[in-house]
Amino acid sequence: MLRGGIIGFGRMGITHFAILNSRPDVEITAICDTHSFVRRNIARHLHVAAYSDHEKMLRDADLDFVVVATPTAMHKAAACCALERGLHAFVEKPLTLNPNDSHELLAMVGRSACVNQVGYVLRFSDVFMQVKRLLDARAIGDLVSYKMEMRGPTVLGDTRGSWRSQGDAGGGCLYDFASHAVDLVNYLVGVPERVVGAVLRPVYSRQVEDALCATFLYAGNLWGNLMVNWSDPSCRKPSYRFEALGRNGKIIADLHAYRAFFRGPPDIDGLTEGWNQRHITDFAAPIRFYLRGFEYTRQLDYFIDCIEGRASPGVSSFATAAETDTVIARIRASAAQEKRSERWIA
Repeated sequence: MLRGGIIGFGRMGITHFAILNSRPDVEITAICDTHSFVRRNIARHLHVAAYSDHEKMLRDADLDFVVVATPTAMHKAAACCALERGLHAFVEKPLTLNPNDSHELLAMVGRSACVNQVGYVLRFSDVFMQVKRLLDARAIGDLVSYKMEMRGPTVLGDTRGSWRSQGDAGGGCLYDFASHAVDLVNYLVGVPERVVGAVLRPVYSRQVEDALCATFLYAGNLWGNLMVNWSDPSCRKPSYRFEALGRNGKIIADLHAYRAFFRGPPDIDGLTEGWNQRHITDFAAPIRFYLRGFEYTRQLDYFIDCIEGRASPGVSSFATAAETDTVIARIRASAAQEKRSERWIA
């Protein structure tokens, strides 16, 4: 039986608790949260030890692993504390607010045998795993360009009272929302060599951005566009659309299905020349527990399987998350350069 602790018991902490505690080989025995109301209810309803200080929890509780689900600014301190005690660590995205901090954590895990994972859940999406398989097989030939769009209704008013309005806490669309889209691009296509033409702009917020766009450049003349907006009232929940154009075809995908066009017979999984469409129900692997989406359970089951030696780690590691943090930093640098050169008029 693996014993786990959770640091931060907001929406994601509660989600991770429900999924992990449903496994017969896992028991969540300790939870840390800074809000006394949350701790009282943890003790009353969950019968789990509740702590206000993560260092005390990690010192006193007998744990095998920890899940860090705090605002991003607190990730590094909590993850360092866990790794120093030899605990396996699952950290919510993004890993940190600074690529240098991410590489410090990466150096720590390099000196240990601890399993490390970051909550970039789209790497465990059935549809996007299929898309990656097609791209890796070069089913549409050499890539020419791609578009990645992400939209949602996360912020539809002024959020001054929330950490999401504080950039130094990890708030803002880029860190808290668009990081998913950036990581998905890294997963599907690769890490861009350059980021140019980035624009960050508010819609409702006063101190952070609510929408952004950027162009990613690669070797071989490949380029991609990123467009993200978390203040879109037309969306019920976050939505994703990825479109890739290759010399021999095109792929269009979201969380529910993908469409693929091939100039000739692709010779893969019964797909044919011309347009093909596959829905998630055509290929999704079953999961043992459903909450919010198949991918949420799949990522945590993968984490536990890696700890127990049934899977090889690396799908969404501190290493890949550090690459994503680097691209996020490049987006910010590009946006600052655009602003200085006055190419964008707000």
